[in-house]
Order: sequence, then C-alpha cells, then structure tokens
Amino acid sequence: MKRWTTGEVAKQRNISIRTLRYYDQIHLLTPSFREDNGKRYYSEEDLFKLEKILILKSLSLPLEDIRSLLDKLSYKQILISHYNYLQEQLSKWQTSLSHTASLINMIDLEEALSWERVSELVRHSQNRSKKWTDYFQEEEKALLEKTIPNLSSNDETTRQYILLLRRMEWCLKHNIQPESDEGSQIGSQLIELSNEHFQGETQLMEKFWEVRKLPAEETGLYPISEDILDFAERCMAYAAT
Repeated sequence: MKRWTTGEVAKQRNISIRTLRYYDQIHLLTPSFREDNGKRYYSEEDLFKLEKILILKSLSLPLEDIRSLLDKLSYKQILISHYNYLQEQLSKWQTSLSHTASLINMIDLEEALSWERVSELVRHSQNRSKKWTDYFQEEEKALLEKTIPNLSSNDETTRQYILLLRRMEWCLKHNIQPESDEGSQIGSQLIELSNEHFQGETQLMEKFWEVRKLPAEETGLYPISEDILDFAERCMAYAAT
C-alpha cells in the first residue's frame, strides 16, 4: 500500500506543509499512519479526503462547515457541486467578456463615448423585456443568433460591420451621397455580408431589416440612427442597379 509523507503531499497538491499540519492539529485531516519515530504518512483515502476539503474550500465554505460535510457527501457529490460552481463562474466571466467586447466595439463606433451613453445602453440591455430575436420564429432565431453580428462579439464579421458603419457616418458628415462611388462600394459590401449571413433567405433578411428599424429600447439592438439606416438602404439599392 502506497503512502505519502507530508512533504510529498504538499508538493503534489501545491499546498503548504504548515496548512497540512494545521488540518492535522484541528483533526480535519489526520495522516492514517505513524511510524515509531513519529513520522506520519497519508494513505490514498486520506488524499481523497484532502481533495474534498480543497474543493469545498474553493466554494468559500468555512472549515467548520467543511468538517460537518466531509462524511456526508461523496467525492462525486462534491465534484458535482464544484462543477456547478464553476459553471456559474464561467457564466459571470462570459457576461463580463461580452460587456467588455461591447464597450470596445462602441468606442470604435462612437468617437466620443460618454459615461451617460454607456449607462444608457447598459440600462436598456438590463431592463428590456423583449429581445430582437423574439420577433422571429424558432427556426429563424437559430439562424439569426448564429450569423448576425453582435457588439458583444469581437469576430471579424462584427468588425466589418463596424467599419461600414463608420464609413457611412463619414459619408454623411462630408455630404457624400449614397448614389456615389463610395456609396456603391459600401452598398456592395453590405449586400455581400447580408447574403452571406442570411444564406439567400431574402424574406428573413427583409424581416430583420424591418426589426432593425424599430426603437433600440424595444429590440435591445445597438441603436443606429435613421439617417444611417436610410443611407444603408439607398447604398444597397444603388449598388444593386
């Protein structure tokens, strides 16, 4: 039967010898074997018990609570609890990543990003009872959620749409009409991206475009001005001729 010294356990589990001795002192984890010279050894069963302690400790449980749970929960039950905890943490991190990506993309979209603007967008995203996908059928949702660019994403498609939006804003600022060479180029790229994402589903693309025109407070989509939406429509119409 294999046995492990305190030093070996400390090294393998990256835990201090002092901590292991403290667990022994408070009778939370006591090595099962002791030689005549007083040297102590941990058994495999002891190490499984240590794993349970470390997992429960990662859940922010106090040692007294851990002591009461050790013999009541199996190793599998504790692992499941830890798994659920990690899933919850993962969800929080993913939400945080999405918010950060959204802010990065918003900075790219808006030259001057004020705190009031950020607060407004965050408030709308938290308070809205309806999402833009709620305007579509289930089979349509699956396609749209997979293909439509999202501010919380940093993928290449989203970046392309952001660049096109900035180009349209620049055109409006400099009085460049959609029915121009620049407008034709923008329209062609918008058509190409739309065809790629909607996979030839013309009716779905038109339906999404109508939802895109609704107030951002209703849909939760990033607010785009009517001037930009009108410019985009005219660009695509001109490019298609």
